[in-house]
Amino acid sequence: MEDIKSAISDMNSAFEEFKKSYDQKLENVEKGIADPLLDEKIVAIEAKMDSLEEVNQALTLQKGRQEQQEEQMDRIEAMLRRPASGLETTQIDAGIKAWDTFMRKGKDGMDEMELKALTVGTDATAGNLAPAEYVNELIKVITEISPVRSVARIRQTSNKEIEVPSKTATFAAAWTAETGTRSETTGYTTSLNTIPTHELYALVDISSALLEDSVFDLEAEMNTEFAEQFAKAEGNAFIAGNGTNKPTGITNGSTVSTTAAAAAAAIATDDLMNLVHDLKSEYARSATFMLNRSTLGAIRKLKDTAGQYIFQTGFSGQSGLPNTILGHPYVEAVDVADIAADAKSVIFGDFRRGYMIVDRVALSVLRDPYSQASSGNVRYIARRRVGGEVVLAEAMRILEHPSS
Repeated sequence: MEDIKSAISDMNSAFEEFKKSYDQKLENVEKGIADPLLDEKIVAIEAKMDSLEEVNQALTLQKGRQEQQEEQMDRIEAMLRRPASGLETTQIDAGIKAWDTFMRKGKDGMDEMELKALTVGTDATAGNLAPAEYVNELIKVITEISPVRSVARIRQTSNKEIEVPSKTATFAAAWTAETGTRSETTGYTTSLNTIPTHELYALVDISSALLEDSVFDLEAEMNTEFAEQFAKAEGNAFIAGNGTNKPTGITNGSTVSTTAAAAAAAIATDDLMNLVHDLKSEYARSATFMLNRSTLGAIRKLKDTAGQYIFQTGFSGQSGLPNTILGHPYVEAVDVADIAADAKSVIFGDFRRGYMIVDRVALSVLRDPYSQASSGNVRYIARRRVGGEVVLAEAMRILEHPSS
């Protein structure tokens, strides 16, 4: 928590310095004065702000992971302590303590009794915990890399697809006299959105000799690499996927309405103002901007009509408050387009209501030492099944630039 406060405080200081320097540059431009040293200073401050923002996001995610782990341990402990589990209290206490110590400090931080409880205990107290937490850790890596997951609604399913009901039209209330005749208020209709799950895969062959002789754990490295590459692929699909053997992205097709930017290769404060106010108030209250780092850099320099920067940092006195644009939080997504002609450079909306991600298989890794044995290789086959669709288009809007 103190690290988060420190990172936010540093960001505040850097942004204040940036505003002073950039205002000075604007004054120099009006006077026709060129100051290369000032330009270099601004570039350096922007780089520092980018670095601090990455630190702040990493610390916030770390805090979230710790809270998720504690919640998961609480659920597991509650399950194990049910009378029907058939386990002794001492067995449960030993297993829970051992696993908690292992997750926090690793095997080297455990004493002999804790290690015994973890490795020799019953499946219910120790053995069943390890595989589930291992898979969950891979999911957490995916969450960090794919920012759409941090703001969208996520559902788990055991089927190949799910159907989500949605309201397509509604009725209008009618006035009547105290004894007047009342007729049916028609117009309420619903539909079912089908969200299929699609398969991602990766197939890698590694020589048996390399696995034996490597100075570090290649299998662990492959698991991390699988998670990262799958996350990149799904993150791109959630933004721009065409729906063919992959999720349908937010910016793909014509389901999500657009707000027109004034210029083809530039972004202005009025563009973002229009984008915010084109979204219904009910959605805007919980809305988030989604944009890439290049666009964020351009927005940091924008001011409103009162001369105030529309980008604001979180308050250092209260941890956990995000940086904002026009008072709304934002997430960086590399797959959102740059500012350019015909590009969709900014997405704004209540993504938890507007976009749904469906997980069927989190991450499955098969180690096959047999099929490539004649070539001296071990084959790793990783797969993941996930879907994504826009479920409430009016909860989001997209800033679209005109043709040049």
